[in-house]
Amino acid sequence: MSLQDRIINHFSDSIQTKQDAMVSLCELIEFASQRLVATLLNDKKILSCGNGGSAANAQFLSSAMLNQFERERPSLPAIALTTDTATLTAIANDYHFDDIFAKQIRALGQSGDILMAYTGDSNAANLAKAITTAHDKDISVIALTGHDGGMIAPLLNETDIEIRVPSSSIARIQEVHLLITHCMCDLIDHQLFGG
Repeated sequence: MSLQDRIINHFSDSIQTKQDAMVSLCELIEFASQRLVATLLNDKKILSCGNGGSAANAQFLSSAMLNQFERERPSLPAIALTTDTATLTAIANDYHFDDIFAKQIRALGQSGDILMAYTGDSNAANLAKAITTAHDKDISVIALTGHDGGMIAPLLNETDIEIRVPSSSIARIQEVHLLITHCMCDLIDHQLFGG
């Protein structure tokens, strides 16, 4: 297979995964955006977390909320739990890597907040611990997962939302998670500020 054929395969796989997700996830994405809007209207905040490329998606969400997505608007409260390297490394060193998000949620999370948990492989122990800690603090979870939902899906309760990308490729899952995040940012802006 030539290098260009490999490139074409990546594009084709990405397009197909996005089309599959569009068909199966539109209603869940709409519902999740409405939950995020309700959280913000209740003067609560969005916490986000993930590992690796999923951390980048979590940080993008926070950035788009605090600054702007595609238009001028007031800042919206969001914290990416992936960004404070001193805190992350201190927790991982003094306790365990599984605690890096849970300890932050215990300190920063409040009842009524919402946790956006991004995971490509759906089997991250630190995200599992973050979700159970969020539940302990009366914080609902929107989990962006993939494949079969892994160890994350069974942890979710009736007030949580799982948006599961229909793919087993972490690259495709993370691409769709970013597109879903773009959709949610647009829907939040539309619901809060019109246009």
